[in-house]
Amino acid sequence: MNSDKAGQSAPQQSVLTAIVIEDCQDIREGLQMLIGGTPGYRCAGAFRSMEEALAQITDQTVRVILVDIGLPGMSGIEGIPLLRARFPDAAVLVLSVYEDDERIFAALCAGACGYLLKKTPPARLLESLREAVEGGAPMSPEVARKVVTLFREVRPAPYPDHDLTPHELRLVKLFAEGHSYKTAADLLGITVNTVSFHMRRVYEKLHVHSKSEAIAKALRGGLLR
Repeated sequence: MNSDKAGQSAPQQSVLTAIVIEDCQDIREGLQMLIGGTPGYRCAGAFRSMEEALAQITDQTVRVILVDIGLPGMSGIEGIPLLRARFPDAAVLVLSVYEDDERIFAALCAGACGYLLKKTPPARLLESLREAVEGGAPMSPEVARKVVTLFREVRPAPYPDHDLTPHELRLVKLFAEGHSYKTAADLLGITVNTVSFHMRRVYEKLHVHSKSEAIAKALRGGLLR
């Protein structure tokens, strides 16, 4: 027997530590069991709201945070920038039932590395956690098609001259960070009607018809750097 080989142990797979933020108890507990019960994965916590997660997460070894969008209180989109600031080395991955353009782009612009639908099979979900940690951008096929389509449709002009005022640009940035009309109005100290007025001007200048198109076009044109 080769004593050198006998003394060597098989290399251990690195353990991926994940956090779940999901308000539905059945889904939250199911994800906790799936992640915690799979070799190579560890669920360091499962929380029903963004506020609860931000107050209680202390494990600095977390590598990926799985976030729902429709949470009570602070939305998942509003919480993504806060999670990224608190855990800069962790990937934030959305898991949602919503597949509309506006929420998808708001989440990605807020800093999510990927966007999965809740009908994602368990095996694919686990693969996506690894993919996110390794620098990938996992997306459900339906979401990926929407992303590609929207970026094709929202093309910047050859010589863009959008002429957005600083106030209008600030509004677009707030929406890209996941704010709603109300939270943007509260932050800027103006009314929701004033926000609507300014956004109509933004749509005219960017030649778009929705918040998601405005965010995408501003992003492609380098206005949100």
